[in-house]
Amino acid sequence: MAGQSDPQLNLFSAEEVEFVAEDEMLEIVPNMRMDSLHLICLTQILEAERDSQGSFQILPFHYVEISKLLFDHARDDVPDMYLVRSLIEDIRDVRFHKVETSLESIDTRTSAVKIKDLSAMEVNIVRPFVVRALQAIYKHGNPELVPDQDRITNMQTQGHEHGQRRPLRRR
Repeated sequence: MAGQSDPQLNLFSAEEVEFVAEDEMLEIVPNMRMDSLHLICLTQILEAERDSQGSFQILPFHYVEISKLLFDHARDDVPDMYLVRSLIEDIRDVRFHKVETSLESIDTRTSAVKIKDLSAMEVNIVRPFVVRALQAIYKHGNPELVPDQDRITNMQTQGHEHGQRRPLRRR
């Protein structure tokens, strides 16, 4: 896949995921005097994440990347920036702990993993581990289920040598 930093793992770097997040539409209402926000939403989300062990709170898909962009480029526009950053990191840490505990339940009968409401960065970080873990489980449980890369490569090269190609007819 073009643009991937490591084609073996299908893993995007943090910068590549951030680049994709730059296409996210945000509505910023300028020239309007508002009362100050008191971080109610972030603290409520953090409490809700801690309280609900079985599920994730619905957050914007690119919340990690957008917050990083805001901290990097609109630092002066975010009041209590360090507190906001700390709350976002706490939310992220709680969510990663949930991911880790949910992945501990993978066993030999697991054929797929579905985790709802993860953000783009969380999916990007977790994906290589989940893929490798499932491959290891398949390999130890039933080696025939795991495709052998050498055998697939040999089959593809042999498949092209079998017959001659037919010329296409003109219309």
